[in-house]
Amino acid sequence: MRVLVTGGAGYVGSISVEVLLAAGHAVVVLDDLATGHRGSVPAEVPLVEGTYEDAGLLTRTFRDLEIDAVLHCGGRSLVSESMRDPAAYFATNVAGGIVLLDSMRATGVSRIVFSSSAAVYGRPDATPIPEDAPLRPINPYGETKRSFEAALTWYGAAYGLRSASLRYFNVAGATDRNGEVHQPETHLIPNILASADGGPPITLFGDDYETSDGFAVRDYVDATDLGEAHLAALEATAPGDPRTAASLVCNLGSGVGFSVREVMAAAERVVGAPLPHEVGPRREGDPAVLVASINRAADVLGWRPQRSDLESMIGSAWAWRRAHPEGYSA
Repeated sequence: MRVLVTGGAGYVGSISVEVLLAAGHAVVVLDDLATGHRGSVPAEVPLVEGTYEDAGLLTRTFRDLEIDAVLHCGGRSLVSESMRDPAAYFATNVAGGIVLLDSMRATGVSRIVFSSSAAVYGRPDATPIPEDAPLRPINPYGETKRSFEAALTWYGAAYGLRSASLRYFNVAGATDRNGEVHQPETHLIPNILASADGGPPITLFGDDYETSDGFAVRDYVDATDLGEAHLAALEATAPGDPRTAASLVCNLGSGVGFSVREVMAAAERVVGAPLPHEVGPRREGDPAVLVASINRAADVLGWRPQRSDLESMIGSAWAWRRAHPEGYSA
C-alpha cells in the first residue's frame, strides 16, 4: 500500500510515517512545513511541499506517485486560535478537506483515515465516552472535525469512499527519531518538560473541579500506539473489508484518566526533581473529565494501546527532548 500522509512532517503524522514504514508500506508526505519539520521526514520518503487545499497539486501527486490511500493528519488544531479565527479553521479543515476528497474522487483513490478529535463531544454527559455519545462541540475546532466526519459519511454513501475517523484524546510520548515540537506549545506534558528543562514555571489551570484531587482529568495515548491504530484502520479500508462498508468511527485513548496533578507527579518521578508550577483559574470550556471508551477500537480494529502508561509516555518525551535540545534544528 502506498499511503499519502497529509501533515506527515508534524508530530502525530511523522510518528505514523515511522509505523507505516516499519510495516513495509510505501509513504509519501504532503506538508507545507508551516508547523511541520523537514527534519522529521526520513530521507527515503518523498516530501511534497504544499497543502491539501491545492487541487492541482493533489491530482498530480495522486496520479504521478500512484497513491492507494490517504492518512489525513493535516489541518489546524489549536482550540484557542479557532475561537479567535473560526474562518481560518473552516477554510482549512472543512473546505480544504473537501478539496482533498474531490481530488481523491477524481483520481480513483477511495480509502482514507482521518485524524479526528475528542473535541467533537464537547462536554460529555458521562465518561468513559462511547462513540455514540452526542456530538456537541464547544469550539470551532471541534465543529470542523464533526463537519468533516459528516462529509466522509455522505461521500461513502454516495461515492463508495471507504473511511475511518479516529477520535484522539490526548497524544503524548516520542520515538527515538521524532518528538513533539509546537510553536506555540499548548499541550500539558511538553510544557511540563520545558519547565523541567529550565523554562518558566507551568500554570495548572483550575484546582476546583469535581474530581478526586480538584484537577481536571484527561486520557493520554502514546503517539506510537496511535500510529499503530492508523495502520490498522488503513488496512480496514481495503476494498471488500466489511469494517468500512459504512464509515467507521473509533475513539483512541488509553481508557484511563489522569488528573493534571497526577501528570505533574509522574513527570517529577521521571526527571527526578520537583517541578516549578503555579495554579491558575480554570480555562473557559474545559470539562472536568474526558476519558475514552476504547472498546470499539479493540473489537473492530483489534487495537489496544501497548505503551500508554503515563510514566512511559513522559519518559520517552523527556528522553527525546534531552537528545534533541534544539528540536529539529540540531
